[in-house]
Amino acid sequence: MTRTRVFVEALELEASIGILDHEATARQPLIVDVTLELVGAPWKTGRLETTVDYRDIVLRAEDIIGRGHIRLVEDFAEDLAAACLELPYVDTVTVRAVKPDAVAAARAAGVEITRLRDTGDVRWRPDAGAPSEGG
Repeated sequence: MTRTRVFVEALELEASIGILDHEATARQPLIVDVTLELVGAPWKTGRLETTVDYRDIVLRAEDIIGRGHIRLVEDFAEDLAAACLELPYVDTVTVRAVKPDAVAAARAAGVEITRLRDTGDVRWRPDAGAPSEGG
């Protein structure tokens, strides 16, 4: 089975995130890595609409940040993973969200999660116009 990884690394966002009092009133840096694992090789058509556009990942992250205060980094990561799993061809998503200023003695602190598309009867399948897994 062919699998393709698409990623955005070190996306720098400013977020209202955290449970401490000062975090509720000031934005802080949030560094995000997202890796999507695609089923097959949809990019082989040479058409952007048959694969994942990096900008779609960034827009989803910015949308979640734009909704307002987020209490936990884990909530952000879960929401972003769920949003990315809605993209066509995406079977697995890994989100790493880092708060570089969270722990004074550390370079950064954060969370990394990996989520898989539901493997039940409603599992997403490429449409008939998509390239086959063999290319």
